[in-house]
Amino acid sequence: MRLPVPGPRDVISAFERGGEQVEALLGAVPRALALLDRAEELLDGATSAVARVRTISEDAAAVVARTSAVVDRAEVQVARVTELVDALAPSLVTLQPTLETLADTTHPDEVKALVGLVDQLPELTARMENDVLPILGTLGSVAPDVHDLLTVARELNDMLAKVPGMGRIKRRIDEEESEDRTEATTR
Repeated sequence: MRLPVPGPRDVISAFERGGEQVEALLGAVPRALALLDRAEELLDGATSAVARVRTISEDAAAVVARTSAVVDRAEVQVARVTELVDALAPSLVTLQPTLETLADTTHPDEVKALVGLVDQLPELTARMENDVLPILGTLGSVAPDVHDLLTVARELNDMLAKVPGMGRIKRRIDEEESEDRTEATTR
């Protein structure tokens, strides 16, 4: 195999091409520096992006942990509600027709009146305990006195009937009372 040996024309031609290549190489240096600067910017951006991704990942982990805690608490509450519903279900099924009838027949004004009554219950209870119950306790001793009072009133009425002229006065009073009753019924 024959090796080519460059001749003088080949050497001159290589020099000519080498100068162009040196110029091209020198022209490529600023471009290479610009590319290097851009690569550094991209690396800085990538480092910043990695830091942001790391922060987001940590935040996401915290959110997942909090969500897990909320879900755990919710599961406890759901278990409690389930127990209550299971325990109350038979009673609610039994009371359902009564509750439906109550809902159908209760007017909003009746509900307002009931709320007003409940609001007044403390005062009503206090008055019953302090005013009415003591009076009711004394009624047992009052009954014989009222009976005696009625007996005395009858005796007095009988004595007045024996006084001369009282018959006329009694008739006049009876007539006036009957007229008052007649007027009261016509109103």
